[in-house]
Amino acid sequence: MPERATIITLAALAALVALAWGYLLAAPMPMPATSGGLRTSHYALYTFAMWFVMMVGMMTPSVAPTVLLFDRVNRDGTGYTRTTCFLAGYLTVWLAFSVLATGLQIELIVAGWIDAMGVSARPLGTAAILFVIGLYQLLPAKAACLEHCRAPARFIVAAHRPGARGAFVMGLHHGLFCLGCCWLLMGLLFVGGVMNLLWVAAISALVIAEKLLVRGEWVRKTIGAAALIAAIVIAAEHTALNT
Repeated sequence: MPERATIITLAALAALVALAWGYLLAAPMPMPATSGGLRTSHYALYTFAMWFVMMVGMMTPSVAPTVLLFDRVNRDGTGYTRTTCFLAGYLTVWLAFSVLATGLQIELIVAGWIDAMGVSARPLGTAAILFVIGLYQLLPAKAACLEHCRAPARFIVAAHRPGARGAFVMGLHHGLFCLGCCWLLMGLLFVGGVMNLLWVAAISALVIAEKLLVRGEWVRKTIGAAALIAAIVIAAEHTALNT
């Protein structure tokens, strides 16, 4: 039977994920027309909130086993302080990513490459996104980052730092590897729609499968091959229609 501390940590992670998905379900997607325009602080702030909450909801389930392992290895007299700081460091990486994603979304809408719902508006743009994602899935850099995420025990022991600040830095370190593993997969959001919650859930499931399933490496390669094939098909169909 799991220890009481493990159950509490797991329950806290589940509550965080539930709150994130609850926000996404309840809060309407920010729209330029009702926010004073694209390049306004109102639109940028609400778009950033959407991205960060979405990253919390998508990434926390896949990092949960690492957080639980960290909690077990690093538990001391400070209670849950170090575990909380580790998770905070991890999510800080995705907070920074959300800032960049917000800026990218705004500029892509301005340029006409995606619509106000965050969906690719040009077939060749969709093909390009899928091609880059597929290619990266098959590169050694992706494989190395995924290997780190799939086997974090060595990192947790070797990169140990004392205190709350040390735990935060360890979370940042792990988050950077996770970012290297998953950042381009988030480009799929511009294919199916940034606030298409079924699509968001599907991408989250792919992330979890890559990291946690026994054959996660095969999942990585399958995603890469499927994205490349889809890119070629979409580009070929667009070319055929315009010749």
